[in-house]
Amino acid sequence: METFYDAIKIKGKDKTGLNNIIEKRLIKLRESVFHDKEDKSEYGIDTLMVLIEENRRYLSGFTGEDTQFDESAGALFINKDRFILATDSRFTEQAEKEAPMFEIVCYKEGLAKELPEILQKMGTKKLGFETIRMTYYQYKKISEQFDLKNLDIELIETENLVENFRVCKDITEMQKIRNAISVAESVFTDVTGRLEPGMTESKIAWDIEKGMREAGAESCSFATIVASGPNSAMPHAIPGNRKIKNGEPVLIDWGAKIDDYCSDTTRTIVLGEPEDRFKKVYMAVYDAQRMAIDAVKPGVSSKKIDSIARNHINKKGFEGKFGHGLGHGIGLAVHEPPRVGPLKDTIIEEGMVFTIEPGIYIPGWGGIRLENMVEVQKEGAEVLNNLGFYKF
Repeated sequence: METFYDAIKIKGKDKTGLNNIIEKRLIKLRESVFHDKEDKSEYGIDTLMVLIEENRRYLSGFTGEDTQFDESAGALFINKDRFILATDSRFTEQAEKEAPMFEIVCYKEGLAKELPEILQKMGTKKLGFETIRMTYYQYKKISEQFDLKNLDIELIETENLVENFRVCKDITEMQKIRNAISVAESVFTDVTGRLEPGMTESKIAWDIEKGMREAGAESCSFATIVASGPNSAMPHAIPGNRKIKNGEPVLIDWGAKIDDYCSDTTRTIVLGEPEDRFKKVYMAVYDAQRMAIDAVKPGVSSKKIDSIARNHINKKGFEGKFGHGLGHGIGLAVHEPPRVGPLKDTIIEEGMVFTIEPGIYIPGWGGIRLENMVEVQKEGAEVLNNLGFYKF
């Protein structure tokens, strides 16, 4: 039987630059997860099933999209000796072109029914699956097929296994992220330069989304948020027909996806002369963000970074008005590890990319959020955004 490494070399003979990158990722995963001579793993698995769309893409190059949570474009199966991409007839040709290092299996009656044959082919006894993506319904269907075929295969939970490989970005990934930021910022500058009182939130959001697509984005990273006046007190407000007015906060949260990689930025702007309350809230958020960015270094606790921003906002008289986490990782997914907040602690590493986005939200008046993306370098954080801020 050919080994995992040999199979990569054989199927990757005519490699593009992407395939070189995919090969390195697969080898790293294989050596980290399936390194024991007795086919055991520190994760307790001998085969990994990859269901999360971004993880599939990261490890194979296959860009098939899951149209909704209960529909999947396929799954990867990886162990020491083989790697298989299972999908349906909608994606077979695409998979063959995009994932040349994988054996393509087309299932006709769903993944669960095809699974026993795939796993027997791979010699699987302990199958690791991604708990975040596997529904209870899927779990039951797979277990039923194992029982029907009298297979002694144990299903073993994994969490963030592939995400932990994705958390630090390489040079190629960073260039794509920078491109996504550049496109998003250029469009924002153009659209906000044309804003006038009376324009609706939904029209502004559409202009931003349309502009990003026309500028080369394959999609938006997420649905654009435009929230004005009291609506901006809702961190994830949906743009509506409210017309923006002079002097009130207009919170805009947007991002572009370029070559599969996302950007995510928030600015809060004001038309005309801002009132004193706007200035006070804005500067509290601005200073909190600056202080948090200054604290970002390899080896620092993510909770500590969050607490620096949160404590400053509290001291400025806005305790309880900053309810969400300070930031989140970003790359193939707009929200991915690490989480920078008060709940889960992560030790910051060089190469991580995440947002710093403190906010203050006052019901009945509005809210202000300022968000930049940063890359962790040896000496500290490099801010990836170029857009400026108000200085009151």
